[in-house]
Amino acid sequence: MKFRGPVPEEDVNINLTPLIDVVFLLLIFFMVSTTFDTTSQLKIRLPEASQTESSQPARKITLLIDANGKFYVNARELTNSKSATLKAALERVMTNGKLPIVIQSDAASPVQALVTAMDVVGQLGLPQVSVATTRPIE
Repeated sequence: MKFRGPVPEEDVNINLTPLIDVVFLLLIFFMVSTTFDTTSQLKIRLPEASQTESSQPARKITLLIDANGKFYVNARELTNSKSATLKAALERVMTNGKLPIVIQSDAASPVQALVTAMDVVGQLGLPQVSVATTRPIE
């Protein structure tokens, strides 16, 4: 009879490196995708506002620049495209304080006209300046 000798047992090892990598990636994913609570520790009561629209229309100055670089202040054409003329026209319109201004420039207008308009608005110190744009047609 032939008996087999003791069977050598193999060392069973579990490689934890891939498991740690996967857990670390999951941790990073959940940390990045979680929105954190932004409530303040101070308990404050915010003021309330009515949802009715105000009866006064919002006053603003509209500055248009056409494709030739001519300026229009509130739909009135200026005599020339000089910065002094534009500054005088804007000062005439701003009799009741500093109003917000909306600059609407044609896409084909010269860049210098827009730069001149922005420079004059900066010299006058107008607080709210916005440049009107449109979305491209898709």
